[in-house]
Amino acid sequence: MHAMILAAGRGERMRPLTDDRPKPMLCAGGRPLIDWHLTALARAGVTRVVVNVAWQGARLREYLGDGGAWGLEVTISDEGDSALETGGGIRRALPLLGEAPFWVVNGDVWTDFDPATLPREPAGDAHIVLVDNPGHHPEGDFGLRDGRAVEAPPRLTFAGIGAYRPGLFGGRDDGAFRLAPLLRDAAAAGRLGATHHRGAWCDVGTPERLKVLDAWLSRRGGA
Repeated sequence: MHAMILAAGRGERMRPLTDDRPKPMLCAGGRPLIDWHLTALARAGVTRVVVNVAWQGARLREYLGDGGAWGLEVTISDEGDSALETGGGIRRALPLLGEAPFWVVNGDVWTDFDPATLPREPAGDAHIVLVDNPGHHPEGDFGLRDGRAVEAPPRLTFAGIGAYRPGLFGGRDDGAFRLAPLLRDAAAAGRLGATHHRGAWCDVGTPERLKVLDAWLSRRGGA
């Protein structure tokens, strides 16, 4: 099973913490965010992880090496000076991910979700993980009906975790574009599966949220 960690964003809202490092290398519970993901993916049986880089990409390359520290093969998808956003980043990395379905996780979230519970063969074009709406995103993104994401309330929040078929990105040119419109199209066509994760999840989008997460993980002694 192959997977991808999205790690190319500039992290503007996290400045000045991200002035000298990429956001997935910020630490929570004594470990970089990306370390939590790599550990979980290796435990779930993933063999290759593609990590896209742009801002401070050299620091990520140095930290990740070849992935051997996690028992993984880590490959870099370099987007140069300008990140290609979520959809464009995945589209650029498709040659590295192969022709089979793959898993993707945003590098700037923390969760106790077990990626081993993701489908290896999504029933439709993709299968995403939804979580309860956090205070900073009360409106949510998708409803959930009979195992499918729908464009109807009550809505839950997309966790930035999913299983995708390469065909979801078919027909899109190489360049910057967001993932969300593709997911909404798939939901409208009834081809977007979904799971509601009721455990811990945090979108580490601001220094304040990182501080809260770090304190929470320190209290519970990590994972």
